[in-house]
Amino acid sequence: MAAPRDWLGAVEEEGNSGLQGSSGVEVVFPSDPATPAPLCPHGPTLLFVKVNQGKEESRRFYACSACRDRKDCNFFQWEDEKLSEARLAAREAHNRRCQPPLSRTQCAERYLKFIELPLAERRFCQRCQQLLLPDDWEKHREHWVVGNISASQLGRPSQLLRPLENKKTNAQYLFAERTCHFLVDLLPALGLTRVLCVGTPRLHELIRLKASGDEKSNIKSLLLDIDFRYSQFYMEDSFCRYNMFNHHFFDGKAALEVCRTFLQEDKGEGVIMVTDPPFGGLVEPLAVTFKKLIAMWKEGQSQDSSHKELPVFWIFPYFFESRIRQFFPSFCMLDYQDGRKWNHCFLCKKCVKPSWIHCSLCGHCALPDHSCGAPKDGCFICGELDHKRSTCPQITASKKVIKAVRKQKQRKSKKTKMETVKEQSMNHTSVTRKKKRRERAHQYLCS
Repeated sequence: MAAPRDWLGAVEEEGNSGLQGSSGVEVVFPSDPATPAPLCPHGPTLLFVKVNQGKEESRRFYACSACRDRKDCNFFQWEDEKLSEARLAAREAHNRRCQPPLSRTQCAERYLKFIELPLAERRFCQRCQQLLLPDDWEKHREHWVVGNISASQLGRPSQLLRPLENKKTNAQYLFAERTCHFLVDLLPALGLTRVLCVGTPRLHELIRLKASGDEKSNIKSLLLDIDFRYSQFYMEDSFCRYNMFNHHFFDGKAALEVCRTFLQEDKGEGVIMVTDPPFGGLVEPLAVTFKKLIAMWKEGQSQDSSHKELPVFWIFPYFFESRIRQFFPSFCMLDYQDGRKWNHCFLCKKCVKPSWIHCSLCGHCALPDHSCGAPKDGCFICGELDHKRSTCPQITASKKVIKAVRKQKQRKSKKTKMETVKEQSMNHTSVTRKKKRRERAHQYLCS
């Protein structure tokens, strides 16, 4: 599967080689990796291979797992590249500089101090996206600061924070309210009591708000998200900074154990994973990560429960269904969505737009007025099967017409330029003559 990111640019810049024709980049998961992947600011990198015309090229490379644009994370290293000690030290220093300024523990301590402040002293800097304590006020004096941060605002940080909408990096498009309420109302009906929210901060918020306002609600939630800004709104047992593309916990074993404990509580009963990966994220690394989370959940299962599966809601574009089922054959697409209702075609075995119908000639669904029964092979210009586009007689004739039109345009352009130059020359001559007449008249008057 071709990776929708700027890794091709990375290959071209680092390898000094362009790509011709059909090309792309695929992720590689070695069955027995000899050495661990190098680290970038977003954790372990992923191994990729350049694919040209369906064939893999021999040289593979490491790149960032989370960012799809080198402007956001420019990590690049050939798999067989040997780095000097100086470069390794510089890379480690760069990775440290790119981390959040405060540790997870420091964020939790600041949050406890913040909620003890009176309402008039609770401030939030919109520019820095940070909760402010009184000692911070002077540093942010010239910034856009919002005051009187209420408890309800603290409970909905996704509405207080600015969404990260860079499509090539975060693609942080949050759930709508009705989607969150639909999922929250569905959980008790399914007998679920714990939700592992992987990249779904608004669902996590609503679960916590409902639990705090309803004594009968016993649903708990743990948020795993790469956005470090949530660290300042939650304690360590309710949020872990996490990269879902490489199963990396930024706060190490402590955060890993928080997740493990949450999944294995009550012998793993009543838990579900709900995930909403960034749009355009690679299915392969996501599937590998989710299998690791499922394996973590299964560690707490008894032998009698080994046949059970962890319930998972994976919110992703519908056209990735076949790709997802390659890794999870037991998964099936649900018919719920936020937009217009789609129809499931049992012949195509997938959901299609309501305006489409199944065409028996084409063998798939399409618009009613589509070009039906068009040949799949042969010439794309005239439709004949005995030749290809490059040798089509029509394209030869059309090339002659295009060439004649181009020459005619060139002649017209040349003629126009010549006329313009001639006109300018005549204007110049006329001006010169007028000037000389004025000079002679002046001499005559002065004599």
